Amino acid sequence: MSPAVREAPSPNHDARPDGAPVDTLILHYTGMQSAQAAIDRLRDPAARVSSHYVVDEDGAVVAMVPEARRAWHAGVSSWRGHSWLNDRSIGIEMVNPGHEWGYRDFPVLQLAAVCDLCLAILARHRIPARNVVAHSDVAPDRKEDPGEKFDWEGLAQNGVGLWPRDVPDLGTGGAVRDAASLHEVRLALSVIGYRVVSEGALDPALSSVLRAFQRHWRPEAVTGQADAGTLARLQAVVRLVDAR
Repeated sequence: MSPAVREAPSPNHDARPDGAPVDTLILHYTGMQSAQAAIDRLRDPAARVSSHYVVDEDGAVVAMVPEARRAWHAGVSSWRGHSWLNDRSIGIEMVNPGHEWGYRDFPVLQLAAVCDLCLAILARHRIPARNVVAHSDVAPDRKEDPGEKFDWEGLAQNGVGLWPRDVPDLGTGGAVRDAASLHEVRLALSVIGYRVVSEGALDPALSSVLRAFQRHWRPEAVTGQADAGTLARLQAVVRLVDAR
């Protein structure tokens, strides 16, 4: 069932490229001190940013850009070999002050509304589960949202996105450093959808991607390290992706 929405149109949108599929769903947090401040900015022509929807902490859904149009929410981004994901994505902003202004848990009502909205969007568009992603997944070098407090597991249990089940917690020890193991880490991240080079040491770029992966699939340990627990979760997500 589609959630009830109110309209607050933003002028910040344009046409999608001809033939571009809508095959990606990107979740964000607003990262501002209030819902109204976020909505005002998303409607400000000078800001040149927007999203298709905003979901407030009480579960209220605000529609800002028609799904057929390109909203300006992802910026410089990449997922599964595609860049500039605004062309092919729908963006949902969730009201939360974010890491800069006092990051806090997402309320139950908000999570329920986000889940319902996602299910409604998925019913309208051919978006595979592996393409339900975080802003930090598609722009790991510059974004953290919606962050480690977002309930990706609960969303997946309700049919939105992917979550590996029954993965043993192997802790944060045993981080790999050798070239062969890091090659396998980079390969796994690439299979999931992240943009990474195939070879190299554990450099800042790889650590950024690992933190993005951890915020989504190992939120209990956002370290940027290829530790034992992260490797187990990484392999489990690859198996999910391979099975789709």
